[in-house]
Amino acid sequence: MAITIRPVTAADYDRIYALWNSTEQSRRALNPVDDSREGIARYLKRNPATCFLACTDGDREAVGVILTGHDGRRGMIHHMCVHPSYRRRGIARLLVQAAEEALRREGISKVFGLVFKDNEAANAFWESQGYTLRTNLNYRNKSLDPNVPRGE
Repeated sequence: MAITIRPVTAADYDRIYALWNSTEQSRRALNPVDDSREGIARYLKRNPATCFLACTDGDREAVGVILTGHDGRRGMIHHMCVHPSYRRRGIARLLVQAAEEALRREGISKVFGLVFKDNEAANAFWESQGYTLRTNLNYRNKSLDPNVPRGE
C-alpha cells in the first residue's frame, strides 16, 4: 500500500472530520467552532503550507492528518490523527516530518504541541520524535466564544 503525503485543502474537510471521529482521543479534542468547516477553512487560509494529509493509493482514502501553524515565531501542532486501522506503519512520523520541514522553510525554529496527559500512546510517540515534556509551564486558556468548551 502506497502512502502519499500532500497539503491539506479546505475541500478535504469532510474526510478530515471523519478521520478525527475515528478515535475517541481525537473526538474529545474537537470544538464546534474552531473545528467547524468555517474554522478549518480559516486555519488553512492562515497556514496553507504547513498542514498535511496522508492518503492511500494516490488519494483514495485519507488515513492521517496533521494541522500545524505558526505565529511567525513558534510553530504549533494543533491536531494530528492517524486512523486506528493504519497505525504502526510510520504514517504519523511522515506527517510530523512534513510539518517540521514546512515550518523550517518558513523560518520557524521551534515547535510545540499539546497532548492529553492520559493519552499514553500519543505521549510515547511524541517522545520518540524528540518532543520533550515541559514541566515548568502551566497551560492556560480562555474561551472567547460561549460555544467553545473551556476544557478541564
